[in-house]
Amino acid sequence: MGCYDCCMRCLGGVPYCSLVATLLCFSGIALFCGCGHQALTETERLIETYFARNLQDYITLAYIIQYFQYVIYGLASFFFLYCIVLLAEGFYTTSAAKQTFGEFRSTMCGRCLSSSFIVVTYVLAVLWLLVFAFSALPVYFFYNMDATCHTIDVLTETPASINQLCVDARQYGLLPWNAVPGKACGITLSTVCKTREYRMTYDLYIAAFAGAGITLLALVHCCLHLAVNQVYQRKLRHRAKEDRRGYDLYGRLQRDRGGTLCSPYPANTSDMSSQSL
Repeated sequence: MGCYDCCMRCLGGVPYCSLVATLLCFSGIALFCGCGHQALTETERLIETYFARNLQDYITLAYIIQYFQYVIYGLASFFFLYCIVLLAEGFYTTSAAKQTFGEFRSTMCGRCLSSSFIVVTYVLAVLWLLVFAFSALPVYFFYNMDATCHTIDVLTETPASINQLCVDARQYGLLPWNAVPGKACGITLSTVCKTREYRMTYDLYIAAFAGAGITLLALVHCCLHLAVNQVYQRKLRHRAKEDRRGYDLYGRLQRDRGGTLCSPYPANTSDMSSQSL
């Protein structure tokens, strides 16, 4: 076997669909966890600087942010292992790899593992859909804040109306209702929107939201690929069973005919003409 044939055989055994899903999952989780962790840190800094003066007003929010950061650590570790298992499952169930190492054969244990992996991936996709929806909430908050700041910049010639434009962190549940000041209005809000911390936090939340969407796409892609592969293997097993049944019937007919099974029709047309004469 030449080098080219060997390379083609190795490339033919690569599960490209599982590889794409694994890369999407890796990139999405890295984007979500990395940007989400830093965005939470910057959010705590913004709330502490511009929306709350007393430590007791945002201490609960600080604990919640710390809790979510620990959850992000766990998600990163779990999905790192999950992506490795996803790629290994793809190599196991790839048709080309089975052609390389033997016929299309699968054990009952392998089929159970594949089915279990499909169920786990489906459950993860449903749960991650909730995470994807939850990650849109801070993007919505900062979008409203950015829109209010844009309105303030437009209405700079009327200071009286500017002071009535506010963003209240207490309305979004970030601070308790007795927090002081709990909101930013007018020129103060416009100053907050022009800070580097605000722009960076807004961009980080958008990136985390995009990472959650990429991860959801990877999970759905993986679930569909595994399901299609399972159906394909079932068809192969059914076809092999039908072929085996045909071979058994052929062998039974051979035994009934004394070991040979000949066609009742002549081999060629000359034989037919000789028989008619």
